[in-house]
Amino acid sequence: MEDLLSEIRGCEVCKAHLPLEPRPIVAGNSNSKIILVSQAPGRKAHVENKAWDDPSGRKLREWLGVSDEVFYNPDNFAVLPMGFCYPGKGKTGDLPPRKECAPLWHSRVWEQFSNVKLILLIGKYSQDQYLAKQSKKNLTENVLHYKEYLPKYFLLPHPSPVNRFWRSKNPWFEEDVVEELQELVAKIFD
Repeated sequence: MEDLLSEIRGCEVCKAHLPLEPRPIVAGNSNSKIILVSQAPGRKAHVENKAWDDPSGRKLREWLGVSDEVFYNPDNFAVLPMGFCYPGKGKTGDLPPRKECAPLWHSRVWEQFSNVKLILLIGKYSQDQYLAKQSKKNLTENVLHYKEYLPKYFLLPHPSPVNRFWRSKNPWFEEDVVEELQELVAKIFD
């Protein structure tokens, strides 16, 4: 699998459309238990070449109930974003992930995993891609009905500080859904 991840890290397919030099971010190994399918790396992840090492990542680890040590162990978690490179800044946050990455790379990465226990679909882009016609009309509906997608998928909003208003309007998420997520993650790592 490391050869494939190295190949991805060298990808420059969408170079002409990126605001910065390509720096694909992907992590994991064939033994990864939980796969994080998310949007795309932010600017900080691009600069530091490390996924989820920002306020979004801290919030995600809080939701998961895991330490940095557990989170960054590739036997535990793999990072498989819809877009591997930082797409640039938009009016209200980062731009959507580039559309080239998932069709080009995801199926090859999935073939390498041998021990997947759970797939976290983080944000609407990954949910629409992976759930296809089973995706509801919006992220709130998807997350509200997360149990319909278990045991394979667990659906989450993006943990970005930009989404704090969504979380304040949907207190059921942190009151109920996060607790179930933590219990599920704890069972996987028992």
